[in-house]
Order: sequence, then C-alpha cells, then structure tokens
Amino acid sequence: MSDQQVTIQTRDGECSAHVLTPEGNGPWPAVIFYMDALAIRPAIIEMGQRLASSGYVVLLPDLFYRYGPYAPFDPKAVFAQGFREVIGPLMATTDNAKAASDTQAFLTYLDTRADIAGKIGTVGFCMGGGMAITAAGTFPDRIAAAISFHGGRLATDEPDSPHLLAPKITAELYIAAADNDHSYPPEMAAKFEQALNDAGVTYRAETYEGAAHGWMKPDFPVYDEAAAERGWAEMLALFGRVLK
Repeated sequence: MSDQQVTIQTRDGECSAHVLTPEGNGPWPAVIFYMDALAIRPAIIEMGQRLASSGYVVLLPDLFYRYGPYAPFDPKAVFAQGFREVIGPLMATTDNAKAASDTQAFLTYLDTRADIAGKIGTVGFCMGGGMAITAAGTFPDRIAAAISFHGGRLATDEPDSPHLLAPKITAELYIAAADNDHSYPPEMAAKFEQALNDAGVTYRAETYEGAAHGWMKPDFPVYDEAAAERGWAEMLALFGRVLK
C-alpha cells in the first residue's frame, strides 16, 4: 500500500491530498473520496487505504484547504465541545459549488497519472455525500459511479443542491441514509429520489434502520460496525461492477 501526499492547484489555491494506491503497477480505476466535516484524520486515511487495497487509486483531498492549516480533529472531543463551534468556520470555506470547481482540478491531476485506467468513481460521507453526487452531475462524461453515505442536504432550495443536477447525471448512484437524520429527513429523501426518477437516473437508495448519521466512521461515537460493513459491501460491489 502506498500513501503519497501531493499538492493540487485549484482555482482558489493549493489543495493537499493523499493518493492511496494498491500494491503492484496497475493500472487501476480511480475513486475520488470526499471527506466528512471532521476533515482529514487517521480514520479517514485508513478508510481510503481500505478502498485502495480493493484495487483503486484513491484520491483523498483536503476540502478545507481554503481555511488554512489546522490540526487533525478528534471527533469525540469535537462533539463534546460543540460541533458547529469547532467545525463551522471550516465548513464555511466550501460547499457543493466549490467542490465541483475543485473536482475539475482533481480530474486534471488524475489524468497526469500513468497508473489509472478506465472511468472514475466518487464517494462521499456526510458533507461529502452531496459533493460526490455533485461531481457526477457536473462531470457526467468522467464519473461512472457515485455513492453517498449519510449525506445531508441532497435536495434543498439552494442553487447548488445536488438534486438539481439529476438531469445531467449518467453515473449509477447508491444513496445510503440513516433512519434518523435531521440533515436528510424522509421528505428530503423523497424529493431527491423523485428528481432522480424524473431524470431516469440509475440508482438505489436505502435507509439503514437503526443507524445514526455518521455510522460509517470508525472514530465516530455512533459508529455501527455491522451497518458499516454492509455499506462497504455495497460500495465495493458497485465500484467493482461499474469501474472495473
């Protein structure tokens, strides 16, 4: 397993990123990994490594690069102190539209690598879920599969709401939601799925009963190992079928 740290020039500055690759020479399909709001930290890198070990070049960018330097967060400490107070200023530096702009730079970087072949997938968690879908709708000729795990605000009144891009999406989607998530309530899920249905998007949406927002993250207090393993199985099945 290789973990290379690179700097990618975007329209707004320099974005640091981890590039995680399997053993061997490749080429492999690529997956862009959109982090959650707790940012780059050991647990996220380990998740990227797990995905890479299944045969993918994983690009894990620091989407908070516009904020400037920051120390890795301990999720338990953040939740105890107050999520919005600690993370809010960093979250304010990005959104779906900025992530779409950044994705252009990410794709340009991936195009420079000789160890990548085939189409590209995206996966996002929490904040990153909507970004992964936004990437699919912004770059339909490049993104063949997109996955959102406990992604919030997928269908809102904002101009960068992911559901507005449904008519442009050609990727196959997998949407995994928690059954008690204020950032993605049932009425929002229905609105998002209706947009996908109207656009003829190929997708599967599931609600993980008993799982809380953030269940996929091993360093979150709400981590649910059984539900997380189910999510991993779904992710690897979709990427394996579509990207490989």
